[in-house]
Amino acid sequence: MEIWLNPACSKCRAAVEILDAEGADYTVRRYLEEPPTAGELRAVLDRLGLEPWDITRTQEVEAKELGVGAWERTDAERDRWIEALAAHPGLIQRPIITADDGSALVGRSEDAVRDALTRTGGGRTP
Repeated sequence: MEIWLNPACSKCRAAVEILDAEGADYTVRRYLEEPPTAGELRAVLDRLGLEPWDITRTQEVEAKELGVGAWERTDAERDRWIEALAAHPGLIQRPIITADDGSALVGRSEDAVRDALTRTGGGRTP
């Protein structure tokens, strides 16, 4: 399991606390320091079953400066959104947890993080 996080984010810290309390085996990706490529974003979006606009923090100052709120949410514009997220990783919703079963989810709630644990065999380390 991998968690994409921003250590300054309270939701990310809460997710890590749950994972640690459950003894989960996971790796941390500080996505602001190691931004995902467009290809990695496409793969995570496929695992999430979401579109790029679904994981874009459109209320961020940077998003407003880019004007993403006015961008079309269509297949024709999908790559534009993905490229923007790759170039501006601060716009990516967090935390994103990739589970061992091949799925992923946005772990903004305790229930979502616990769901990720169930997708990873309970998350306990051997």
